[in-house]
Amino acid sequence: MKFHLGINYWPISSAMYWWERFDADEVNDDFIAIRDAGFDSVRIFLLWEDFQPAPDTVLDRSLSRLVTVADIAQRCGLSLLPTLFTGHMSGVNWIPEWALRSGHAPSRFRIVSNGKIVRARLKNWYTDECVLAAQCLLAREVASALSSHPALWAYDLGNENSNCVVPPSSDSAIEWLDRMAAAIRSVDSSRPITIGLHMEDLEEDRKLGPREAARFCDFICMHGYPMYADWALSSADAMMLPFLGLVTRWLGGKEVLFEEFGAPAVNQKELTRVGAQTTVLDEGAAAGFTRDGLACLHRFGFTGAMLWCYGEYAEWLCSWPPLDQAVHERYFGLWRSDRSPKPALSEVKRFQNLERCDSSDDFDWIDLDREDFYHYPRNNLRRLYKRFRESDLKAAT
Repeated sequence: MKFHLGINYWPISSAMYWWERFDADEVNDDFIAIRDAGFDSVRIFLLWEDFQPAPDTVLDRSLSRLVTVADIAQRCGLSLLPTLFTGHMSGVNWIPEWALRSGHAPSRFRIVSNGKIVRARLKNWYTDECVLAAQCLLAREVASALSSHPALWAYDLGNENSNCVVPPSSDSAIEWLDRMAAAIRSVDSSRPITIGLHMEDLEEDRKLGPREAARFCDFICMHGYPMYADWALSSADAMMLPFLGLVTRWLGGKEVLFEEFGAPAVNQKELTRVGAQTTVLDEGAAAGFTRDGLACLHRFGFTGAMLWCYGEYAEWLCSWPPLDQAVHERYFGLWRSDRSPKPALSEVKRFQNLERCDSSDDFDWIDLDREDFYHYPRNNLRRLYKRFRESDLKAAT
């Protein structure tokens, strides 16, 4: 079985606005570049409002564009992982107006709806029947459009959903997973289903974690960025990635794809200009992190790894959400905005077409029961990470 080597994709020219400004020729050129760099798979995001402007309406135009993207992926020899209900992306929650309710409460993330920042509250899609039914409709329609497509790898039920809303209980999360999976499998029973969990779903009990996801997903995804973890050794701490993935595998009992990792990077000259952004790395350091991260994830037997992300964005996007405030998000791309490659890309090819290593079921460094993990999850992660590193060092000597 091959180790999946993938990338998360937004176009350079349009970022999160690409379904409205769709350019098939740009996608084709980008996918050729992705294939030639050594990648075998691409994760894309269905910006929710662009596909479902009303709860009972899924736009044929958007579905047609989605099929066009799949056709391009097929021609380029790439497999496609479409992410539904996006939802949370790059520090902003992109939500259709009909999935919002009046009122305003303090929120960690800005909300964009109808192309504008709005002051509103999100309906909880784990309990709101209108939103639940709408999500089932979108899931069925996307599955109907892609079910027979040879480029389709799997369906992803969301990107870091807990940054939008948190289920009131594990039972409500399980019911939501059941309904979403059933909607897809009523049309396509052959393709895998997964969901994009992230580090904060391990740091806190957000009611939909690996154990709940494993009930209905064929494999589980984890996202991790050392730059966002105050317990990582550095912002380029590659060993943190397999640790997060192994905890996910231990909790869920399913195989894990490490669906997102990366680091914002600029050249040394630009680093001085953006120096206030302490999370931005020198391009050489980011290349080393890319190499070490892929090596660690391969060594510990994960299904694969997908880098964040394809490209830096066009200048005009820097005055629009999310890049107007999330400055570091401008620099994650492995290609610069002029489409020149960054040094990290030279590290990718060495992992092309690798056979997957046997997955590790050695959890001797975990000294608590699964049922106890979420009693003190953040403290447990800190302590277990130290034990994991010590165990790996001992094994190496």
